[in-house]
Amino acid sequence: MQSGWRIGSILGIPLRIDPSWFVIVALVTFSYSETFRSQQPTWSPGLLWGAALVMALLLFASVLAHELGHSLIARAQGIRVSSITLFLFGGVAAIERESRTPGGAFWVAIAGPLVSFALALLLLISQLWWPAGSPAQVLSLNLGRLNFILAVFNLIPGLPLDGGQVLKAIAWKVTGDRYRAVHWAANSGRILSAIAMAIGLFSWFLGPGGFSGVWLALLGWFGWRNATAYDRTTTLQQAILAIGASEAMSRRYRVLEGSLTLRQFAELLITEEQEGFAYFVASDGRYRGRISLATLRQTERSQWDRLTLTDLAEPFDRLPALPETANLAQAIAALQTAQPSYVTVLTPSGAVAGIIDHADVIQALGKKLGFQLPPAELQQIRGRAAYPDGLPLEMLAQSVLNN
Repeated sequence: MQSGWRIGSILGIPLRIDPSWFVIVALVTFSYSETFRSQQPTWSPGLLWGAALVMALLLFASVLAHELGHSLIARAQGIRVSSITLFLFGGVAAIERESRTPGGAFWVAIAGPLVSFALALLLLISQLWWPAGSPAQVLSLNLGRLNFILAVFNLIPGLPLDGGQVLKAIAWKVTGDRYRAVHWAANSGRILSAIAMAIGLFSWFLGPGGFSGVWLALLGWFGWRNATAYDRTTTLQQAILAIGASEAMSRRYRVLEGSLTLRQFAELLITEEQEGFAYFVASDGRYRGRISLATLRQTERSQWDRLTLTDLAEPFDRLPALPETANLAQAIAALQTAQPSYVTVLTPSGAVAGIIDHADVIQALGKKLGFQLPPAELQQIRGRAAYPDGLPLEMLAQSVLNN
């Protein structure tokens, strides 16, 4: 789900603004009004504040150009860019998937800083053309310096910064393992973020840093949170690829004789009251398909004594089914459209080996990652046919399958 207000598009990419963007624009405007007051004491208050506001807007235009650099290189690799969002800490391009090669990942990562370096060079050269002390000269000089700082800052080698993405691409090339590379870059990001928070807080409490110390600490906290999120996301991606369907499946199913009538099936359902169970039909030693409560409900009651399960069984080739050799990512993807909400796992011979529902997915992840949910909570997940809030497994499964 994308946040912020859409205000238009640029080169076909939707442009969004998060509400926090207005806060940072106000802070940057105030900060540069003070900077320009000290640099240009002859400027009128109107010119000072007007130039400061233009400076803030041009700064975010530079951030937008930086994100466009990432986005256009990603699009050149066939990767869809969902949006670019400007927010409190700058900007972010929402890219649908990662590059498929370390080289591709490197060029997507480095493109943003290269754009910022190019802007810095152009602005610092252009300021030489304007009269000294003119608004155009002052804005060009300050914006050129800021773009240079933006480029250098983003090349710090730790996630979530571009330098962390560059480090990840290099480590991926060296190790051949994209997931291990992300862990390395995320750990680097956490170390650097912790250092930034420590320096920022020390400067705020004991040094002359003041607001700049608070800002550095906030940047460090933001970096720590995002590096940790990268690390956890990668751990989940590794897990859903490593867990096989045969490990995640449960035996919550029964095989019924195809000669049973629908009325007998209805009586069985009333007797058993097994929520989340699956029922399969077999006759003459062969599986005929699946029978569900939905099929029962859609059939006229007057036909219940005449029709058998074999008559109405849904063939396996129409059902969401996976081989035992499939992984959990494939099961999660298949579950998105499964009705009822489970996927059938089949043996190589085409027999039913088990089923996987949302609770089975969570239980398998728990075994792999060392956590356990109580049975009551698993039952709620099964009943809702949805994963716990804040666990975007469907998006993660799609991302690893796309890559």
